[in-house]
Amino acid sequence: MPNFVPYDQPLRFGIFLPPMHKTGVNPTLALHRDLELIEHLDRLGYHEAWIGEHHSAGSELIASPEVFIAAAAERTRHIKLGTGVNSLPYHHPFVLADRIVMLDHLTRGRMMFGAGPGQLTSDAAMLGIDPGQQRPRMEEAFDVMMRLFQGETVTKHTEWFTCQDAVLQIRPYSDFDVAVASSVSPSGSKLAGRYGTGLLSIAATEPAAFQVLDYNFNVWAEEAALNGFVADRAKWRLMGPMHIAETVEQAKANCRYGLQWVFDYLSHIIPIGDPSAPPPPSDYDEFVDFANESGRMVIGTPEMAIAQLERLVDKTGGFGAYLFLGADLADWNATKRSYELFAYEVMPHFTGQAGPVQASYDRVVGAGSRWVDATLGAQLTAIAAYEEERAARQ
Repeated sequence: MPNFVPYDQPLRFGIFLPPMHKTGVNPTLALHRDLELIEHLDRLGYHEAWIGEHHSAGSELIASPEVFIAAAAERTRHIKLGTGVNSLPYHHPFVLADRIVMLDHLTRGRMMFGAGPGQLTSDAAMLGIDPGQQRPRMEEAFDVMMRLFQGETVTKHTEWFTCQDAVLQIRPYSDFDVAVASSVSPSGSKLAGRYGTGLLSIAATEPAAFQVLDYNFNVWAEEAALNGFVADRAKWRLMGPMHIAETVEQAKANCRYGLQWVFDYLSHIIPIGDPSAPPPPSDYDEFVDFANESGRMVIGTPEMAIAQLERLVDKTGGFGAYLFLGADLADWNATKRSYELFAYEVMPHFTGQAGPVQASYDRVVGAGSRWVDATLGAQLTAIAAYEEERAARQ
């Protein structure tokens, strides 16, 4: 049987920031707005931010999550910052491990390390890497990095890198989180279990990926048990698109800015949905209804966000963190407002903070006039006591 502990702890929240920006905007300002967004999330109490690595396609502009994290760490106080994810076939594993450990020290333990094979095959093509080799190379590099993090001296010769008596000159500052990216196939879950790491379920709300969330958890748990680890649900992160506003109509209006653009971009990057199914509606309002009804995203209200998260909890049995897809679904101001509204009205339902506040309110309001009567009685007693004192003086 899989070796796991049932999970009923408060959820954490964050962002998975590729980022996805519409083309035609100033790339300098877009990158600085990404930094400003992380500052905004830090102030609002979001727990995590995972930063992507991409080198082509003109939308996902961050080439080095480590450089971005170094800049973001100086602008924030609490939020944890992770590589979401480093594309391991693009890097010598010793050099990348050294950079991750340095960031762990510079952030004093706010660093997280996410690993994957590389999402954009157009990136791999420019590096001369056969897409079929990305996952095997990722596993080779990941093995070396995990051993280096543990303080081992590693010698390993492959067709694409050599480590000869490689050892990190400084040990990690903290026992930082490590997570492996996973989508539909069990390859990421298998690797996470084998090395006892966390799991990043990318596109968890896409129908095909949603259907196999419990299957991939079981793969993770079984592999972990076979290797002497426990699949810790606190280290399971699920990512999905979401934009909320005060009304469904307002959320729809906000997302006219970029929702269909982002979805069209993704359709050229990763497989979305069933290839044999009819294409999504081209009419905007029908497209939003299609996206909401399929469960692949939420374009709506805080109540709809709560329902989506409850749906994910029911499907999985519990997980550690929900991550927003960091994409330009709406313009800058509406995007910031969406994260703010979520922090105010959705987070407390899943962090355990809403219950005690509501219970305290209900105890007082549910007592009818008891507390008003007590206050009035105290006031009348004080008045009578004063009048008695005054009469005695006279």
